[in-house]
Amino acid sequence: MTGGPLIVQSDKTLLLEVDHPDAVGCRMAIAPFAELERSPEHVHTYRLTPLGLWNARAAGHDAEGVVDALIKYSRYPVPHALLVDVAETMDRYGRLQLANHPTHGLVLRALDRMVLIEVAKSKKLAGMLGAKIDDDTIAVHPSERGRLKQGLLKLGWPAEDLAGYVDGEAHQIDLAEDGGDGGRPWTLRSYQREAVEQFWAGGSGVVVLPCGAGKTLVGAAAMAQAKATTLILVTNTVAGRQWKRELVARTSLTEDEIGEYSGERKEIRPVTIATYQVLTSRRGGAFTHLDLFGARDWGLVIYDEVHLLPAPIFRFTADLQARRRLGLTATLVREDGREGDVFSLIGPKRYDAPWKDIESQGWIAPANCTEVRVTLTDAERMAYATAESEERYRMAATARTKLPVVRALVERHADDQVLVIGGYIDQLHQLGEFLDAPIVQGSTTNKERERLFDAFRSGEVRTLVISKVGNFSIDLPEAAVAIQVSGTFGSRQEEAQRLGRVLRPKADGRQAHFYTVVSRDTIDTEYAAHRQRFLAEQGYAYTIVDADDVLGPPLPSVD
Repeated sequence: MTGGPLIVQSDKTLLLEVDHPDAVGCRMAIAPFAELERSPEHVHTYRLTPLGLWNARAAGHDAEGVVDALIKYSRYPVPHALLVDVAETMDRYGRLQLANHPTHGLVLRALDRMVLIEVAKSKKLAGMLGAKIDDDTIAVHPSERGRLKQGLLKLGWPAEDLAGYVDGEAHQIDLAEDGGDGGRPWTLRSYQREAVEQFWAGGSGVVVLPCGAGKTLVGAAAMAQAKATTLILVTNTVAGRQWKRELVARTSLTEDEIGEYSGERKEIRPVTIATYQVLTSRRGGAFTHLDLFGARDWGLVIYDEVHLLPAPIFRFTADLQARRRLGLTATLVREDGREGDVFSLIGPKRYDAPWKDIESQGWIAPANCTEVRVTLTDAERMAYATAESEERYRMAATARTKLPVVRALVERHADDQVLVIGGYIDQLHQLGEFLDAPIVQGSTTNKERERLFDAFRSGEVRTLVISKVGNFSIDLPEAAVAIQVSGTFGSRQEEAQRLGRVLRPKADGRQAHFYTVVSRDTIDTEYAAHRQRFLAEQGYAYTIVDADDVLGPPLPSVD
């Protein structure tokens, strides 16, 4: 793009080039409503979408603040027409409201009568709207609350949901900040408290915090606010058990009050922790475990790692609109493009703390990100050049040329706890053998996973090779170095999750190190650039070095 901002009319996307000396200030000002598209050198390109602007509006940002940021940081003068378009897009949020009528129950209410007339005629909303109550109000069946919000979002008129929530079955839950049972006293951090306050004020929605910043404590504090039965959905059994340990340590809940609903156990208790996997498992073509959503009168539903929410859960979440819903994640980026469903069915983004802000407060470790580029051998390059297009990424990502580079990095950090992370099982077994290190993968039993994680935490195991199961919800605070060898193509959220594995603050204040080993002159390099976009938006700059620099004499310390 040259000459200035550009509107891509097909999806109403504004690309804005930024060239400003205050790069961190720029990111902090623009991140609430825009996503970093690319970041070559000092010129950044941000992508503004209607959904991003509506999320900002729902979080309390107004059009005036957004327009001021665009004018201040744009590399080129922003055309007045584009500023008007941004302001008018934000103004679309909330012109329609879902509310409770004293006699008619759930209704769709208009602050702009013409908008109500427009959407009422849409075939996309057929069957969702009931009888007209007056010129500004139409009845809505409670079962259509979720589907209607999805439909209105697709029409470009996102509704503000003010219909409120049922309290659910009461259950006493308090935070145990005095430490209780001999534990150390603690208190919620200011950003955690603010996140809970903003979530509760909105009633439902998503809290975005960096990995290691204590999202579980935000969930616990929301539970203490609700004081009601709670359903917690997690990515896997190990993550669920970490939640249980944290809740027992940080709240008044006992182990007997917390049930596990997984492939191994089927316990339904006042607080029930269920895995996405068991809820989306089928028997005879039917999702037999989705009845769990109606098993109790839940007062709160928490979606851990909400960016990974499976499609069947989305469909059932449409029926849970009367329940308070809290989504927790490090990044709302979804590679399947279903951010709109998260916005409609879980709720808009209520709180988002920039990673560098949390780092500057000392709550997560500073991190040094390095991309190490390896040159394929002639044989590897020939195999890559003649491979089918769908096989090229696998070949580039799993090149054996990466193995000595990984070993050199592990040896460089011999005094640190190191995670080697990849996406291809054959490659992980090669690395395990090459490094003489144990492997955790999908087929590793929960018992063995927990044994290896405990050994890593204690220092008995210093290097652990781990598959995509390490992308999320594992608590390994001792990990100081992550070496990424392959991943899920250009997944930005995966990159963020993997960096997050090493962001727990270190006792001695050391920097964390995140390496990604990439095959030069292949699609591996292109995917790496795409993967890094979200972290670049958060302020993490990648230093690019050649493999020979790693294999040769040690580089000067960057700590």
